[in-house]
Amino acid sequence: MIRFINAVLANYDLFILMYFITLNFFYFYLTFLAAERLISSKIRNRVRITQERDFALIPDVAIIVPAHNEEPTINDSVRSFLKVDYPKLNVFVVNDGSEDNTLEVLKKRFNLFEVPIAHGGEIETKPVRAIYKSTLDRRLTVIDKENGGKSDALNAGLNHSSDRLFCCMDADTIIERDSIYKLVRPYLERDSNTIAIGGVIRVANGCRVEKGEIREARLPKSYIVTMQVIEYIRSFLCGRVGWSRLLNSILIISGAFGLFDRKTVVEAGGYRNDCVGEDMELVVRLHKMMCEKKRAYKMFFLPDPVCWTQVPDNLTDLASQRNRWQRGLIQTLMLHWNMIGNPKYGMAGIVGMPFHVIFELMSPVIELSGYVLTAVSFIFGWLDFEFVFLFFALAILLNIMISLFSFLLEEFTVKKFDRPADIAWLFLCAIIENVGYRQLNLFFRLTATFNFFYKGNNWGNMKRATFAESVVADPLAKLVNSPLKVVAQKDFPAPAGEDEINLPRFCASAKPLNGPQKCGPSGAPRIGLER
Repeated sequence: MIRFINAVLANYDLFILMYFITLNFFYFYLTFLAAERLISSKIRNRVRITQERDFALIPDVAIIVPAHNEEPTINDSVRSFLKVDYPKLNVFVVNDGSEDNTLEVLKKRFNLFEVPIAHGGEIETKPVRAIYKSTLDRRLTVIDKENGGKSDALNAGLNHSSDRLFCCMDADTIIERDSIYKLVRPYLERDSNTIAIGGVIRVANGCRVEKGEIREARLPKSYIVTMQVIEYIRSFLCGRVGWSRLLNSILIISGAFGLFDRKTVVEAGGYRNDCVGEDMELVVRLHKMMCEKKRAYKMFFLPDPVCWTQVPDNLTDLASQRNRWQRGLIQTLMLHWNMIGNPKYGMAGIVGMPFHVIFELMSPVIELSGYVLTAVSFIFGWLDFEFVFLFFALAILLNIMISLFSFLLEEFTVKKFDRPADIAWLFLCAIIENVGYRQLNLFFRLTATFNFFYKGNNWGNMKRATFAESVVADPLAKLVNSPLKVVAQKDFPAPAGEDEINLPRFCASAKPLNGPQKCGPSGAPRIGLER
């Protein structure tokens, strides 16, 4: 009997070891694919834009922002969205039954006035109570509705927009000014059949923010937040960019920053209200619909469009977030189980779905069992020290190598952090996150699996903090009752020796003028406020 137990434990430990090796080598493969894309993207971004194509060819884009109790961050976020350098832009903020002063902040900062409600819509949602427009910027629309959850708020935004494309954004995010253009670029390609594109999300905690823009990327003082900075670099710059290279196999485009074809999403039924992981579920459902209707399509992820978001800065909020992510993963895989390993659904069915079942859904249980059984086997003398040491050393070392490679890739390509102290601390965190923090996330995911089957699927709340402002006064507040005219000027001309491509040049404007936009002759990028 003892020999049988020893044989079972030895074989299971060997299985666990091979599981970790397979998982990490697949991550290495994704990282290699991501490195190739990042390097080529960096070269491509040196190409400047010339105004040789009519603005009529540029697709309209709606930024849809679901907001529930976002009072501390909503002002900065909306200002960030309105500063986006894109000529055909509308911003829809959907106040989803907030219990704080989110709506009052918007009314005060953007001088909102109520307009008639356009009844009807292609997707059923909770009742809309009021619709507001801004006297400061006519591109801004605020929809006030009864609380129905994030998915319901996004669907309400879809109902009230008529733009060809829409970008879903969280209300605690700040978008870089050229990010929408970078996301839209694939739609400008000839014969493009792109239906969804994801962009990079970075951690805003600790960064210096002025007037709705990230002025300087800084690391936060919190250890928990810094660990998440490493996670986001590894997940977005390496994981999702790598998945994007495996044609149409990407299953997650974050709900905090993704661009979609509105007509296709509405045809698919919009966002599901009964799914806590609505962003992943929508992407998987789009894969399913397009394959079943045998339509050619593309979904991918770009490494250079960037938005910044707040992440949990305490264990309670972190546990709630990771719990929600894991439950959303389980729910999506269960809803679309018939796609798993099914060649009918292309690379999403053959590679994407099986990977998420084996290495994402099952990994918390397999990893925990590996730790427990290996430790128990060693204590009772069923395994020798060499095997136990090899098991833990390989598991930790491979994870450290992936984190370090992701960090180095970030430094040599996008490079957002400039301060030597920040770089050194990130490098150290890429090493130490695998002992303690990784196991903490393992516990959160195991708890989520239990909660999925025995408790509800509520979203949960995360306490918001204001973005770090270096300027206290809000210039918009002073301009609420004064006439405002905005003059938008062109981007820098391309320096001599740099290549040019025939794509539209975008002028930023805080408010469209009555009549043609004025672009100054100097070529300097600025927004001038003229009374």
